[in-house]
Amino acid sequence: MEFGKISPEALADTKFVLPSDRPETMRILGGRPAANPQVFVGCAKWGRKDWIGRIYPPGTKEDDFLPLYAKHFNSIELNATFYKIPSYKQAQEWKSKVGKNFLFTPKISNSISHIHRLKNVGERLGWFLKGIEGFEENLGPVFLMLHPGMGPKTLGTIEAFIQQLPEKIRLFVEFRHEGWYEEEAFQSVFDMLERNGAGAVITDVAGRRDCLHMRLTTPEAFIRFVGNDLHPTDYTRIDAWAQRLKSWMDSGLQRVYFFLHENEEVHSPVIARYAIQQFNKHCGTNLPEPVFVNDD
Repeated sequence: MEFGKISPEALADTKFVLPSDRPETMRILGGRPAANPQVFVGCAKWGRKDWIGRIYPPGTKEDDFLPLYAKHFNSIELNATFYKIPSYKQAQEWKSKVGKNFLFTPKISNSISHIHRLKNVGERLGWFLKGIEGFEENLGPVFLMLHPGMGPKTLGTIEAFIQQLPEKIRLFVEFRHEGWYEEEAFQSVFDMLERNGAGAVITDVAGRRDCLHMRLTTPEAFIRFVGNDLHPTDYTRIDAWAQRLKSWMDSGLQRVYFFLHENEEVHSPVIARYAIQQFNKHCGTNLPEPVFVNDD
């Protein structure tokens, strides 16, 4: 993942500290533990040949990548739908290869978010929504990554787009334009998300610490964690997240979607396994750990 990537030299000077929660986050959570909080952990792709011999056995065919991936993780940040809108049939085929508790979190097509920047996209949005209906009960939240050029002046466009979505769609938006993190714009956009029942992706990446906003607008959290190829700070950052998620779950957080990336994605299953171990240890979850081919 290239967004927020920094040099090894700059990495040494980066302070990886989770900011304090925004006061509004505690208001949203309510202050009491949720009855049955759910945690979903995954990576961004299943079709990685460099995972053969790591979490896929030697000789694994590409058709078998997804069912094997779903044995290790209970969700996926589905970036494939950013590049091509899936048909209903395609989503049904993917669904047939996973268990009933696995969630797909499809990213909205770049033809909607980047090429047309959310304007005049009714027909394309219809195609996208029809396609992801094929996931049925395996459909998780939908992920909208805004074009980085869409800043605070596009607030009305974003809200109009969100209001086109069916009520049953749970949406999380990733804001990359730096202007969103100036206080006035920040308050405006997060108030907008809250009144529309949408959330904001929290992106934990070395080169853009402003995206680590710690402001929830629903009692769910969608976190994109970007490591630095298993640098020691990757592990200490996960430790901090385990403690923060425990705090949020104790205060009413209902669901967590935690997706792990590395600059070189071959390493993502390693840090994902560590995250699962820490969440199980500190957050009371019982997530199965990924099993590596060379595990004893």
